[in-house]
Amino acid sequence: MKRAIAAAALGSSLVTLWAVWAMGWAALPTQVKLENARVRVTEVTSAPGAARERGVRAHDQVIVFLDDCRYQRTDPQTGEKTIRARKSGDVIWHSRGEDAPLLVNAGAKPYRTLVIELK
Repeated sequence: MKRAIAAAALGSSLVTLWAVWAMGWAALPTQVKLENARVRVTEVTSAPGAARERGVRAHDQVIVFLDDCRYQRTDPQTGEKTIRARKSGDVIWHSRGEDAPLLVNAGAKPYRTLVIELK
């Protein structure tokens, strides 16, 4: 009986953690690939429906899309929502101080990006 209760509690906790992450209420999973005094390279994975919260960019950034993707972009000033599509290998630039919009993965699969921050 104790094992069944413990298993149910563990299973419930894992489902809750997954839901919090998948609904965008937790930070997107990231893995630092390289960091030194001049650059930080991070791989970011965005699950279907997961959100990258709005914020101000602390550094100039190059973003490389590792997978094809579709995401919803909410403009920080107007609130307008648009869908953007990127192909694997697409590269974009963002300047330090930009107001980064809310992004939500609108696809059915996770997608990965490399965020290269210039210090």
